[in-house]
Amino acid sequence: MTSFMDMALAEARAAAEGGEVPVGCVIVRRGEVIARAGNRTLADRDPTAHAELIAIRAAAARLRSERLDDCDLYVTLEPCVMCAGAVAFARIRRLYYGAADPKGGAVDNGVKFFAAPSCHHRPQVYGGLAEGEASALLKDFFRERR
Repeated sequence: MTSFMDMALAEARAAAEGGEVPVGCVIVRRGEVIARAGNRTLADRDPTAHAELIAIRAAAARLRSERLDDCDLYVTLEPCVMCAGAVAFARIRRLYYGAADPKGGAVDNGVKFFAAPSCHHRPQVYGGLAEGEASALLKDFFRERR
């Protein structure tokens, strides 16, 4: 059986095949995948086209609601501050991420967005899922570009 993080990793691999930074995301509601995406910043010429934002937009459209409070988000890389903000505004219930991002992450690294007093919604956070595979995807991608 394929896990939700495996699906997010598949999205990350597909993004890498398109020349994008390999980050993938899946949003789940009541055990059903309702949205999935990989990074599309280059393809869309949009610096906000991170996997999380694309998936959140798709899930909100599908549910016809800006609130995703009964949804869980699986992503292969610790979200940046922009994506952490979107997770909070969407009221995502649980956030699962793969690789930590000491430079750009904003959940357990950097600004620690959800710990800030100004953060109005804090999802349950679980880091390190399939961390080895998620990290290897990123390292291989950047190694090939150097």
